[in-house]
Amino acid sequence: MDLKSSLSKDVPASLVVFLVALPLSLGIAVASGAPVQAGLIAAIVGGIVVGIAGGAPLQVSGPAAGLSVMVYGYVQKFGFETTCVVAAMAGLLQIAAGSAGIAQAALAISPAVLHAMLAGIGILIALGQMHVMLGYAPKGSAINNITGLVDSISHVNTSALLVSGTTLFVLIAWNRFLARKVPFLPGSLVAIALGTAVSFFVPGEIPHVAIGSGIFSNLHAPSLGGAHLEDMVLAALALFVVASAESLLCAVATDQLHPGARANLNRELFAQGLGNVLSGLAGGLPITGVIVRSSANIAAGARSRVSAILHGVWMLLFVMLASGLLARVPMAALAALLVHVGVNLVKLKELRKIAEFNEAIVYGVTLAGVVFINLLWGIGIGFGLALVLLLRRTAAIGFQVDARGEELHVRLSGTLSFLAVPAVVAKLRALPEGRTVHLRLDVDQIDHAAIEAIRGWRVGYQNAGGRVVKEPLDVLWRELRSPAGSSAPSAAA
Repeated sequence: MDLKSSLSKDVPASLVVFLVALPLSLGIAVASGAPVQAGLIAAIVGGIVVGIAGGAPLQVSGPAAGLSVMVYGYVQKFGFETTCVVAAMAGLLQIAAGSAGIAQAALAISPAVLHAMLAGIGILIALGQMHVMLGYAPKGSAINNITGLVDSISHVNTSALLVSGTTLFVLIAWNRFLARKVPFLPGSLVAIALGTAVSFFVPGEIPHVAIGSGIFSNLHAPSLGGAHLEDMVLAALALFVVASAESLLCAVATDQLHPGARANLNRELFAQGLGNVLSGLAGGLPITGVIVRSSANIAAGARSRVSAILHGVWMLLFVMLASGLLARVPMAALAALLVHVGVNLVKLKELRKIAEFNEAIVYGVTLAGVVFINLLWGIGIGFGLALVLLLRRTAAIGFQVDARGEELHVRLSGTLSFLAVPAVVAKLRALPEGRTVHLRLDVDQIDHAAIEAIRGWRVGYQNAGGRVVKEPLDVLWRELRSPAGSSAPSAAA
């Protein structure tokens, strides 16, 4: 496709993505406990810098709801200025990982853990922002948000509820009935605009977006503050893992939405790191690839990385020329948008797939950990449980016994490793004594621990008056018959 033809597709697509990204960037900044300009800075850097350097041409990067809970925790612990340093540190780790060519390693996360993490984040966002919809501030933890909901409802700010209710209704109705008919106009922008319009006519006071004296006059320079370096390093490592996994999985998902060139994951990870370093140093939120913006980009007809870059340019022009409009946006309208985003992070379709693969317990445990403990503990517990279940499946081995008169025909199948040794030896020791046992090993792999364990059982069984017959005659059987440290004997039974 020539440049003129590509631009005819990329320019309109970039405008659509800009309109999608603008309200989301504001809302995610609010959910992260950060200044609103931090979300805009991240969107600008994600569009222009990652758009130019990235390895997934049609992926659009910026601040993501999937990081908002983690970032909120860091802002509460370190302060926003230090959180910017943590974002830059995570970016350096991404640059190193991308340069080392190990991007594929970030994909080694169980889908059950990943989707439960996103669902937990969505629930936390929705629980907190429901209070803002009612005219109050979030209560912090999930438990406090749940228990405090009754009080917020009983003392509801009617004006804020009218604004948020209108915004949420318009957003749902637009996406349900009009999104396909008017694809160039995102429902999020329409809903925020109408919610803002309603705020002009409702009685009473409701909170609005605070931008101080201006976007550029109130920038937050990164600062170490009084944070301990080891705490910052651990925070950066956690952010590196989550942001990298989200970006790379988004790139893989984006590849499935278009027939063009496939993503270069190592280049994409390097670009994400570069974007996080620059965004952090400029006072912006951490950046990841964002599936909502990327899918909107592809659906709008984008053909190259130019669309993502231009969406960042439009964002920059808006900040420079029209940022004063942001002070008119009511917080209740942004809260309604965030509640909608949070609920949509709980994907029932993916949950059904997870249940089909018997990983519902991993999903449930991870979800509970993210919601009721914190994001890192939830991910850690879920990953650990997934690993335990994997080891359990690895340890499973087929054990069949066929009694033929006084003879027993025993067949082992699968992978015979040290993990399976306890179960296998227990079953072998449960065989009746004094019989002739025909042992057949139809295994695809066997390790030294298993060989030693079966050899020990064979010797003990025969010393007790039984007999173990080789079946078939092969090198493995001779190894099992051999006393430790000796050469293989003859093939006699």
